[in-house]
Amino acid sequence: MRQIALDTETTGLSPAQGHRVIEIGCIEMIDRRFTGREYHVFIHPDREIDEAAQRVHGISLDDLETAPRFAEIADEFLAFVADAELVIHNADFDVGFLEHELSLMGHPQPKITAHSTVLDTLSLARKMHPGQRNSLDALCKRYEVDASKRDVHGALIDSDLLARVYLAMTGGQTALSLDAEATDRQDEQTQGQATGAGRLAAGAAADLNLVVIKATAEEAAAHDALLEKIANMNR
Repeated sequence: MRQIALDTETTGLSPAQGHRVIEIGCIEMIDRRFTGREYHVFIHPDREIDEAAQRVHGISLDDLETAPRFAEIADEFLAFVADAELVIHNADFDVGFLEHELSLMGHPQPKITAHSTVLDTLSLARKMHPGQRNSLDALCKRYEVDASKRDVHGALIDSDLLARVYLAMTGGQTALSLDAEATDRQDEQTQGQATGAGRLAAGAAADLNLVVIKATAEEAAAHDALLEKIANMNR
């Protein structure tokens, strides 16, 4: 199963107000394991960035002076996410912006679901933790995912945190794998100890000079009589 944790940063809160995508970050997982493949790009929005948004992600328009436009990176982005399950926190926000960008450039398939499936971790978290705070920061704390390097929001670092939170929320496959390896090692050690103990016992028995004392005729007769008495009682 191929999954991609995805996050975007934008010039503001709503594409309906003309806001644009300025950063995309993706982290690939296959069978719930990190592959090391990433997709990360900054994008020139051809408009100003709201001050409130800039305080969140720390990206200014000057930072994007030489960045490509979305239309220039659309094909490579869609190729990276093709046929994967996108793991997104508050998917409506990111998907809405990406579809807006695809529509602006006149892409023949502007719907993200034409390229990938989408799993919204915010909806999942609300079902798992109703009535609690379910922001990415809150989930990092709840599942003890280290977010200490996150001074500001960034698409790539947030994707990495999201991937780790998602794995913890849905069973912690990485931890389970480590536990399985530890269990295997423990089983091997236990088997080794048992084998060693058996060898020691066999060696010890071989070294012993055992004395065998046979029953006397009187003792054997008494034993037979007792067995016959027990047999008669059970008839």
